[in-house]
Amino acid sequence: MLRAYRALIEHLRTAAPTRTGLRILPHSFGYETECPGNLTMYAVEGSTIDPAVPWSGFADYQIFAAQRWVNGTYANAPGYLRCPENGRTGWSTVLSLTQALQHELGISPTVQSFGPGTYNAVKNRNLLPSQESRSNLIRIYNGALWCKGYWASTSHALWSGESQTAIEQFYTDTGLSYTNSTMRHAMWPDILKALLRMDQFRLVPGGDINIQKIQRRLNLRYVAEIDIPAMGLVPCDGIYSRDVQQGFMMAVQYEIGIPPSSINGYFGPGTQTGLRGVGSGPLAGDLRYLFRSACYFNSPTMLPGNPQTPLMYRPEDIGTDTVTSTHLDWVRAFQRFSQIPVTSTNDYTTWAQLLVSCGDTERPAAGCDCIREITATRAAQLKAAGYRIVGRYLDEHLPPSDPYYLAKALRPHEPQVIIDAGMRFYPIFQYNGTELMNFTFVKGYDQAVVAHQKAVGFRIPAGACIYFAVDYDALDVDIDNNIRPYFQGVKAAFAELGGRYLFGVYGSRNVCSRITHEVGARWSFVSGMSWGFSGNLGFPLPENWSFNQIREYEFQPAWGLDHNVWRENSDPGVSFLVNGE
Repeated sequence: MLRAYRALIEHLRTAAPTRTGLRILPHSFGYETECPGNLTMYAVEGSTIDPAVPWSGFADYQIFAAQRWVNGTYANAPGYLRCPENGRTGWSTVLSLTQALQHELGISPTVQSFGPGTYNAVKNRNLLPSQESRSNLIRIYNGALWCKGYWASTSHALWSGESQTAIEQFYTDTGLSYTNSTMRHAMWPDILKALLRMDQFRLVPGGDINIQKIQRRLNLRYVAEIDIPAMGLVPCDGIYSRDVQQGFMMAVQYEIGIPPSSINGYFGPGTQTGLRGVGSGPLAGDLRYLFRSACYFNSPTMLPGNPQTPLMYRPEDIGTDTVTSTHLDWVRAFQRFSQIPVTSTNDYTTWAQLLVSCGDTERPAAGCDCIREITATRAAQLKAAGYRIVGRYLDEHLPPSDPYYLAKALRPHEPQVIIDAGMRFYPIFQYNGTELMNFTFVKGYDQAVVAHQKAVGFRIPAGACIYFAVDYDALDVDIDNNIRPYFQGVKAAFAELGGRYLFGVYGSRNVCSRITHEVGARWSFVSGMSWGFSGNLGFPLPENWSFNQIREYEFQPAWGLDHNVWRENSDPGVSFLVNGE
């Protein structure tokens, strides 16, 4: 229907004798129309039915009404920021509603954050929506429900039966009980905070119902029952995200004996000590449930073979009291695939590997990388420390005169020095890999040409893998629009140059997995030590991982080194040089 209106408006603007102009007002100025519904929200330039702009899909009149009301009512409130009036939910709208809430509760100036002050003000008011008498607060609550996708009152100043049904359902969707009177009242500030965020509490496309069950249990036990001070309601969308990971870590901290007031969600020394103690003993109850949930989050793991076979953790094993053979099979497979000791138990190293992408950072590793030239002396020191392969950069795009110049590129004689010391190396290529603007098809193509030329100049043999770096926390939208085209450019250049070298990818687990599956990277060099990256949360190790960078430290004075687990039977690196082309 809206597309038909677009066509009609286009006709009126271009073909009709009298043009309508830019404002389409089917329900204004007292005119009666027969068109269905209220189209006021479309009566602005750039709206869905304005043919001058691309079709952007349907909008929601109830959200539009909330947006128009909140902007009109609180325009002069100190600190207030307007939200777009477009009928679409988003952070700008819920944050404007948050500021409206603050103003109604006497907070000034208002800010776009539901912080402790807002939380305490809601708590001190101690009124559920069904008890609330102030119409502006009811409007805020109804607006928040509409923005969250729940059918609430169409008369926004009225708390209707639809509004009550919606809020009861929202409690259920978060994992909480509305029928429990104590919980209903105590959790209202947390519920309202969750409503005024963009977190989802119903299964989203790609969400996993078993993960959703774990999320809801986290909210019930650790937010509602235990009341961990630092923990808020985690999303219940079936996606293991950054917020879920942090809430999950808090739950683990509680179960290993960290006092609630000291729980912070970080994998710090106290957490590590607890996992080495209580966490590594016989598991029961909630700690056992958390360990098995972590196993599920890290599924699938890979079984050896050519090709490797994915092995999912059985959801039936998450909540059972029994140590099943399928649970033990998965743990052993995970330990083997992650290249940690195969113990079949919940030892510290296994816990660490399940919880953070770096895993146990003190475990031995045969790989490393650095920006310093590897001299004969340094090669001997690396080998004496147990390292067998070192990553080195093929080039540096900055001139020595630049203040950010690192002198990180391989020297002409360096490959032979490394090999003569009985070590291997693997080539890395990075030009501005920390910036999104670096990643385009053209730049990928051009940089691959440079990498190829440099590799030939260093006499690196055919078949070697060159790792191109994505050295920041690239989101899926970045991968779609920039990172994938960049690697398509790399692939195209290497193919046109005869396919002498393979290309690999350095980045988060998500970046590595997606570039492997969507572009064809041969090996993945995982930036595991960046355990806070969203791309390292909720994603298993890529099936083709070759190096896992787990720690950065000062190996020798003024010589920083990255400590990288080198996977057995993966990228062999460069162990000899060739003459000529």
